[in-house]
Amino acid sequence: MYRIGFIGGGINSAIGRTHFIASQMDGKFKLLAGAFSRNPEINEKTGKEFQVDAGRVYNDYHEMLIKERGKLDVIAVLTPTDTHEVMVRECLEAGFPVICEKSICTSYESALRVKEYVKNTQGFLCVTYNYTGYPMVRVLRDKIRSGEFGKLTNIIVEMPQEGYTRYTLEHEKPKPQKWRMLDYEIPTISLDLGTHLHNMIAFLTGEHPKEIVSRESSFGFFPQVIDDVLCMVNYTDNIAAQMWFSKAALGNRNGLKIRVFGTNASAEWYQAEPETLKVHDKEGRIFVLDRSNDKAEGEQGRYNRFKVGHPSGFIEAYANYYWDISDALGEYLFKREEASHYLMNIDTSIEGLKLFKAAHDSAQSHQWVKL
Repeated sequence: MYRIGFIGGGINSAIGRTHFIASQMDGKFKLLAGAFSRNPEINEKTGKEFQVDAGRVYNDYHEMLIKERGKLDVIAVLTPTDTHEVMVRECLEAGFPVICEKSICTSYESALRVKEYVKNTQGFLCVTYNYTGYPMVRVLRDKIRSGEFGKLTNIIVEMPQEGYTRYTLEHEKPKPQKWRMLDYEIPTISLDLGTHLHNMIAFLTGEHPKEIVSRESSFGFFPQVIDDVLCMVNYTDNIAAQMWFSKAALGNRNGLKIRVFGTNASAEWYQAEPETLKVHDKEGRIFVLDRSNDKAEGEQGRYNRFKVGHPSGFIEAYANYYWDISDALGEYLFKREEASHYLMNIDTSIEGLKLFKAAHDSAQSHQWVKL
């Protein structure tokens, strides 16, 4: 069991409780310390709720990095994206392996600097993209990479949400976190949602984007930020990809959907129905696969925390990802476990930021942009 500390991830955050549950679910990690919030009251309440000893709840993460040296195996950085570069650097320089929430940075150049920090410290860095933790996504990956679909021709991935255009139950406009109301060199929606879609394509295929054309729009309540992005991307191995991600798509809570087309078969997976993968073959047959009839590379056991028919959901997918991290961390720290082949390295994060910087440039120039 690895000893983990959190920077950020307070009980008032969007993602803190998810990381807490996911990291503890399979007994791979134990949360022992944290600087959860700059608000002392929330920081204290989070420590109590997460059952962290009061003496190891810090109001300043710098103090935690000093006092917890040698007492923690890894630190998770769960703060807004614009703080990641500095915090990841300081954790690496203090000798801690790092798990970082996506996106790794707000710019391509910043991500390149982070890669240098990892290289210079010979450190460990993992960026969390939990949707790749769904069991049937991993089945899909195995089928693609085994050649079952033949030559891939098209991939369509979308993540429509309605959060910026739907009223609350009190018929009021939503109140997003302040950091979401700023766009950077890369729009925040691309950092928040778009990098998930790029990572998903990289995870499934191992291929890389070559050129992109895109359109960016603002349709919702907040004209100061981009809230809808549509992209066409040409990938290596002559794969054509389409991406759509939005926070102004009424009727969609979180409509992540993947469609993959090959010369022998096609498949689709929808996050709202995560237990099934629908496959179409050249004979016109349709197969609906679930965890009961298709093993994910022989590791089905670890995905079945409860029997088939009871969906593995968002937090369970995060827990699967934390299991992968523990395998990779064991390889890094002790050379005693095989490193997970499911984790994507820093280069994938850098590539994603480069892609969506090009997408932003394309949307402004109305032209294809080569990467």
